[in-house]
Amino acid sequence: MSALLSSFTEEVGQLPDHRLYGRVSGVLGMTVEVAGLDRQLSIGARCQVEARGGRRVTCEVVGFRGGKALLLPFGSLDGVGLGCKAELAASEPAIWPTEAWLGRVVNALGQPVDGKGPLPLGPVAYRIRRDPPPAHGRRRVGGKIDLGVRAINTFLSCCEGQRMGIFAGSGVGKSVLLSQLARYTTVDVNVIGLIGERGREVQEWLEDDLGKEGLARSVVVVATSDEPPLMRRQAAQLTLALAESFRDRGRDVLCLMDSVTRFAMAMREIGLSAGEPPAAKGYTPSVFAELPRLLERAGPGTEGQGSITGLFTVLVEGDDHNEPIADAVRGILDGHIVLERQIAERGRYPAINILRSVSRTLPGCNSDGENALVQRARRLLAIYDDMAELIRIGAYRQGSDASVDEALRYNAALEGFLKQGKHERADLEGGYADLAAILGVAWPPEAVAAAEPPAARAAR
Repeated sequence: MSALLSSFTEEVGQLPDHRLYGRVSGVLGMTVEVAGLDRQLSIGARCQVEARGGRRVTCEVVGFRGGKALLLPFGSLDGVGLGCKAELAASEPAIWPTEAWLGRVVNALGQPVDGKGPLPLGPVAYRIRRDPPPAHGRRRVGGKIDLGVRAINTFLSCCEGQRMGIFAGSGVGKSVLLSQLARYTTVDVNVIGLIGERGREVQEWLEDDLGKEGLARSVVVVATSDEPPLMRRQAAQLTLALAESFRDRGRDVLCLMDSVTRFAMAMREIGLSAGEPPAAKGYTPSVFAELPRLLERAGPGTEGQGSITGLFTVLVEGDDHNEPIADAVRGILDGHIVLERQIAERGRYPAINILRSVSRTLPGCNSDGENALVQRARRLLAIYDDMAELIRIGAYRQGSDASVDEALRYNAALEGFLKQGKHERADLEGGYADLAAILGVAWPPEAVAAAEPPAARAAR
């Protein structure tokens, strides 16, 4: 009741006792110049521009020039011209989510787009742009989380509250991998942001990949590639705001975003429109300032809250994993999963390159036995990878090197272990047992140790 009263009081306090208007003094491309409100407006403030015919276009202030405010629209500028009225918006954008939002699809403004009717409003308002929890007040990451994908569970174990990046070029299987994670991860709630997606593919992904089971415990935020950059940017921010609302209720949330790169591209368009100088590959400085503000919102909550486990895809341009956005995001997150085109071309999905992928919670979240098992498998994969070219052209002769012979003997089985069908679920414990069986290691090590005679244990 106190939270409801506090939220209501905050909203009432934002209601103005008078209205402020300015006038459109110029339009260039997607940028609208407004005069007469420069002393009342600030970066991030919003205006309602009244277009010809009475249509209202929501715009946001992105900069100032020559005593005039520069605004970008959330919709089409058709009908907006010189002299059109621009009214200062009353309050900061917010949403009122509830548990009833599960199973729904919304746009960047928090409006339903699935044809299932209006969304119920919850008692507490959540600002779309929020600061992450203070670093000193956050809990540590929790225990291992079962993501349902064998290669990730075993080689790249993820913990509750961890943030991982999925780095891949186009057409390498990111969307399918995301749908597997959404369906099979053992969490309370999924919050999924489809940022800059192709409009044609959204419904296909929801119906064929995510499915009814996955959608039932998810809230999906969609901003397609044809929408203005402000809508794409806000869709990413709304995705985190929804995840925070469930986390604050004590729920463990899986936040999936596809993709951070399209969020960065939207920020680049906004920055260039405001007159920012381009830096690395045309990205403006504000892009690299905004990325950590967005990604740091995921992670463990404070005491008494749940956690947000974040998995964010990064679309690497030209398969260059060192391009500016990939490099910046890799430094912010707690690990990265690399999908490689050459592996996908061999028909092995998910096309994860285990040797180039890292989880920063390892080896601390594993037992000694699990670490030893994973390290041995990684060593065999690395040896085979080093000799792969010589093996393919027939230049390596068996018997020349015992370690290479061992890697050759296990390679086909390890490749089969890493392969997983789209509708196949793998559990966390079963992955270690299967890997141990492939490598001929007795499992679980605790049971093996307990079965040994005391003299054998002492000798070992």
